[in-house]
Amino acid sequence: MDKLVIRGGNPLLGTIRVSGAKNAALPCMAAALLTDEPVILENIPQVRDIETTRKLLAAMGAEVELGYGRAQHRTTICCRTLGSPEASYELVKTMRASTLVLGPLVARCGRARVSLPGGCAIGSRPIDLHIKGLERLGAKLTQEHGYVEASAERLRGAEIVFDKITVTGTEDLLMAAALAEGETVMRNCAREPEVADLADLLNKMGAKIEGAGTSTIRVQGVDRLHGTRHRIIPDRVEAGTFIIAGALTGGDLHVAGCDPHHLGALLQKLEEAGVKTTLTADGVRVMGDAPLRAADMNTEEYPGFPTDMQAQYMALATQAEGTSIITENIFENRFMHAQELVRMGANIKIEGRRAVVQGKSPLSAAAVLASDLRASASLVLAALVADGETIIDRVYHIDRGYERIEEKLRGVGAQIKRMGDVLPKR
Repeated sequence: MDKLVIRGGNPLLGTIRVSGAKNAALPCMAAALLTDEPVILENIPQVRDIETTRKLLAAMGAEVELGYGRAQHRTTICCRTLGSPEASYELVKTMRASTLVLGPLVARCGRARVSLPGGCAIGSRPIDLHIKGLERLGAKLTQEHGYVEASAERLRGAEIVFDKITVTGTEDLLMAAALAEGETVMRNCAREPEVADLADLLNKMGAKIEGAGTSTIRVQGVDRLHGTRHRIIPDRVEAGTFIIAGALTGGDLHVAGCDPHHLGALLQKLEEAGVKTTLTADGVRVMGDAPLRAADMNTEEYPGFPTDMQAQYMALATQAEGTSIITENIFENRFMHAQELVRMGANIKIEGRRAVVQGKSPLSAAAVLASDLRASASLVLAALVADGETIIDRVYHIDRGYERIEEKLRGVGAQIKRMGDVLPKR
């Protein structure tokens, strides 16, 4: 099992480039199920969840062609025939996004059998909002033996009001509604950029969608969709992780190839914490020459502070002067990284959904364990400023969502390698 070995103390200097957004690429790959023509997706990140989705689509009968060389971040998917509209547990047990194929399979094939999702151990991820929405569209659904089975002659447009904001639920039902008969109005929708990116792809395929990126989305169903070419948006969470890395290490880092408009809540909070940044059309420069100061933070649905940046922000808070209170409002079990940070010398107390972080604690190297995708990113950040050599185990979690993170960080001065390589002495 891979480990990362990191020796702290180096400021990050230079330019680091952001990959395509995993959380945008996954629903866009699922959207290829809606047509029998090729869908070409560009700026696809090379991460584990993408590879799992490729295998999943291929198992259903899709032709999945990978690009090579300069085109290595391009994938062509053609779902000409779908002989097996099923997502098996063996394929999706490591990935929560498996439910994204439920809506498009029912819409295209009239039936689907999808394993309940796996992924990170950060709290329950109820599928009931997907099920309620599909039932509103006329599908019949049953749950047994860890699978959801759905069937419909043809889905019919309806009004869907989400009881709770759900990103994957919004995306799943958006795809289903694209081929439903008549108009679907979805209310209390997720407003994330990834939802808008999916709608952009679907409209290029011939769908009629208005309002994506707002809380109300209207979909006029069409009889069929066609193939197209689409470029995935940049990964705002990867960008945010690197921005915090630059600030933490006292570096001067240009985070290139991102969209600063997607980072508003994070950049505002970092400014409150004393981080200096300058923005360009497609990048953020972070200068870590100012002292960090404590700033309370609450995670919220977009456009609020993202839950996927909470763990990384906690790493920053350990080095800020004063006490920061971090409140997690999205997932109920997303503080598992805190205990590992404490092992490195952080002063953190968990009080239910709140973490109280007493800052400016000197961190020292330790052997730590990654419990989920973003937790592993927070441990990498902490290790970059810890005294000594930190070993992070179970880094397959970080490989689910960060493309070659050690290569990117090494390119801007970090001393980081996979276990088995020898780090040069300082």
